[in-house]
Amino acid sequence: MQSRLLQALLRVVPMLLAACFAIAVARAQNPTHVVTGTVEKVDAGAKTVAVKTADGTVETVKFTEKTTVTGLKDGAKGADLVGKEGGHVIIHTTGEGAEKTAHSVEWFGDKTVHTTEGTVEDVGKGTKVVAVKTADGTKEAFEVSEHATVDTGKTVGRYSAVGAKKGEHVTVYYTEEAGKKVAHLFKHL
Repeated sequence: MQSRLLQALLRVVPMLLAACFAIAVARAQNPTHVVTGTVEKVDAGAKTVAVKTADGTVETVKFTEKTTVTGLKDGAKGADLVGKEGGHVIIHTTGEGAEKTAHSVEWFGDKTVHTTEGTVEDVGKGTKVVAVKTADGTKEAFEVSEHATVDTGKTVGRYSAVGAKKGEHVTVYYTEEAGKKVAHLFKHL
């Protein structure tokens, strides 16, 4: 009986390793990026959204029926951005250049997405509060949103998985809600 179990395991383990390798290769070929700015135009026919970034450039990103949108109605998809020009967004994409495709969008509407650059000073234990020291020495505290992400420059992941570490130099993208600064994206510099 142990022999059969061992033989079964020896057949399954190589398949699992091959699957993990395939996933790793696919992720390496389709890196995740973040585009943040104001929605300039949504083309439902072409399934694209054009976003004007802080530096004034316009990045066009494709969306699919699988693209999810948080901040709008429950279960919102990419097509629900039609008519939302002028609203602020953070878009998580895969692919490069003209092949950039949104897999998720955070919609902020008329809330302004602010940025602060600095060094992570403190990460609250058991809380979702991160303190960042700016170049002028000011220390700012940010509550981390439940959808917050971290862009390391090589990959993008959920804050809950990646987190922030003391000493990291970051740009924090945040909104102000009820007198608090709520972080939505930590981008490593």
